[in-house]
Amino acid sequence: MILCEESCEFLDKIAKALSSKDVELVFMDDENMRELNKAQRGIDKSTDVLSFPLENIAKDLPLGSVVINLDLAKKKAKELGHSLEEELSLLFIHAMLHLLGFDHERDKGEMREKERQWIEFFNLPQSLIIRTETKFE
Repeated sequence: MILCEESCEFLDKIAKALSSKDVELVFMDDENMRELNKAQRGIDKSTDVLSFPLENIAKDLPLGSVVINLDLAKKKAKELGHSLEEELSLLFIHAMLHLLGFDHERDKGEMREKERQWIEFFNLPQSLIIRTETKFE
């Protein structure tokens, strides 16, 4: 279940498919996301999505928190010609996989493959990783 102030039913379906644990979802504007990225990662620029997994201290804890830059998601959706709901879904899948322990910066393509599988399952356009991957090929 997603803990979210926005209408997030479509993201709740994704969360339930990937994990039985609760996930906090926060939407931020571009400037607040830049500040959060700087504070948490030391990177002084905005980003589209951040995930903050909780350690498995107790079974009743949520899986973690996902923070999505709503300004950037709207811009990317328009730029790429798909809906905001689709862009939010792509970002959310990406973040959920990070919460589940995947790391595309360190693994050998496992996260990329999992992301592709979930994108196909939910019939979504190209993902964050796939878009980035395609640019450099």
